[in-house]
This record gives sequence, C-alpha cells and structure tokens, in this order.
Amino acid sequence: MLKVLVIDDDPAMTDILNYHLTSGGMEVKVVNDGQNGLDCIGDFNPSIILLDLLMPELDGWDVCRAIKVKYQIPILILSAVDNPTRIAEALDAGADDYLIKPVTSESLIAHIKNLVRRTNLKNNLFYNPNIQINN
Repeated sequence: MLKVLVIDDDPAMTDILNYHLTSGGMEVKVVNDGQNGLDCIGDFNPSIILLDLLMPELDGWDVCRAIKVKYQIPILILSAVDNPTRIAEALDAGADDYLIKPVTSESLIAHIKNLVRRTNLKNNLFYNPNIQINN
C-alpha cells in the first residue's frame, strides 16, 4: 500500500486530497505546516510526499530542500503557483514532479503511482541482492 504524506496549510485542500487518495487505496497522513511535515517523515515513512509551496513560516521550497538532504523520498509539488520561474525553483530544490492546482484526482493518482514506480525502479538498480560482481 502506498503511503502518502500531504503537507499543505489549507485544511479544505487536505480534506479533499485525503478523501481521493484513501479512495484510491492509499494510506494518507496530513499535516498542515512544513515543520510538522518534516517532523513526521521518519515515523510515517511515506512512499511519496505531496507538498504545497505557499505556506507560512517554513515554505514548500525550504521543506523540499530539507527533505532531500536527509531522505530519498519522491516529492510531488501540488501548488497554485503557475509561474515558470517559481516552478523551476521548486524542481531545482529537489521536487521530482510538479502539478498545478486544480488537478483531477485521476491525474494526481497517476502521477503519484508513476513517481513511486520510477523511484522504486531507480532504487532497485542500485541495490539488487541477486546481482554479484566478481573480481
């Protein structure tokens, strides 16, 4: 089962995301600020993180950078920010994908599954107990 951590300061948005993602068979944890999001990653161990950019105190760009320093978890930015420069900044900060709100639940779920699949494939290329290298 995919585990999705949603970090967004808008409770209405997190309620909608929680509904659609759990309906799609995913386990969801919602937090409404960046610091709490960072604090719960280790305990929740998400498969993917959905992250909003525009949050008070610790914004999504800073949260994204902090996650990438410590974890190899895919980050999907889900934001109303539709400025190419700001989108590029999010991707440069370590985001793996970017969707502009509003987005259909079908599209969101497809992007989530794709990112997790690509991450798992990449991780399996680096570690495969069935591969032996002889000197």
